[in-house]
Amino acid sequence: MFKFERFGLGIFKGMTVTIRHLFRHPTVSQYPEQRLNISRRTRGNELIWSRERCTGCATCAKACPQGAIEIVTAANTAENKYNVTKYRVDTGYCIQCGLCVEACPYDALFMGFSFERAKYRRADLVQEDDALAESPERPASGYFHPDIAAKLPEQTLLVDKITEKRKKQ
Repeated sequence: MFKFERFGLGIFKGMTVTIRHLFRHPTVSQYPEQRLNISRRTRGNELIWSRERCTGCATCAKACPQGAIEIVTAANTAENKYNVTKYRVDTGYCIQCGLCVEACPYDALFMGFSFERAKYRRADLVQEDDALAESPERPASGYFHPDIAAKLPEQTLLVDKITEKRKKQ
């Protein structure tokens, strides 16, 4: 005699698990269409440099263990200060340790959010002067700057409505 309880119970349990997963909030993002809010204090693969705040003291270049930062200054005798004529970062050598950001006494250097900086040519990894400036596409991270971190959105590990709202706008 065929016993229905023996075979039907396993199928029923399996279908229960399947149906339960149909109504769960998705835990996988459809990258790159859906993006998560990453940490406010992330150390992305870029540096944000403020020309206005930089005095050319080269503390960031001295703090860099890889020697990825090159800074050239010229003396401005009329205003009795140094002007930065060249600020260059080789992101191919940069290890995103953040020591340059921590060493800057004038808050002229910030870590960025970008982590999609892959290039086909080695020379494209070198960024200079205005390419390092902060812009709406290149916001500064809150790493080592808690005042900036307080203004940034909270980190989410799930795709939530904040990310989905951005796509509708």
